[in-house]
Amino acid sequence: QVQLVESGGGSVQAGGSLRLSCAASRYTRSFYYMAWFRQAPGMEREGVAAIRTTGTTFYTDSAFYTDSVKGRFTISRDNAENTVYLQMNSLKPEDTAIYYCAARDSSGSFVVWLSGNYQYWGQGTQVTVSS
Repeated sequence: QVQLVESGGGSVQAGGSLRLSCAASRYTRSFYYMAWFRQAPGMEREGVAAIRTTGTTFYTDSAFYTDSVKGRFTISRDNAENTVYLQMNSLKPEDTAIYYCAARDSSGSFVVWLSGNYQYWGQGTQVTVSS
């Protein structure tokens, strides 16, 4: 059974930084895509960043970001460590949420930001940004 374990969440002031980690129990390159989602209280889960983790180097490291985090967040992967990271800089109070790591097996075209397109999920890590 695939396990994804997030870590690195915490409380920071606005303008600060955090780095989230997602450790997979399977080779990260064995997934097609891995992503970070977040869910704030009373809100729907939303996609934050996604990265392709398999294929040739032309395709791997292709990353997608939702508009609200572009230029502030960076998703990356370390296949040797089977870990995906989310570096979050210039954090804002509206970034406060539980952040979830997700992974997808199936290849081919799909909607990156649709949570139902990911087969595996972590338990989440809380990020709180105070003003």
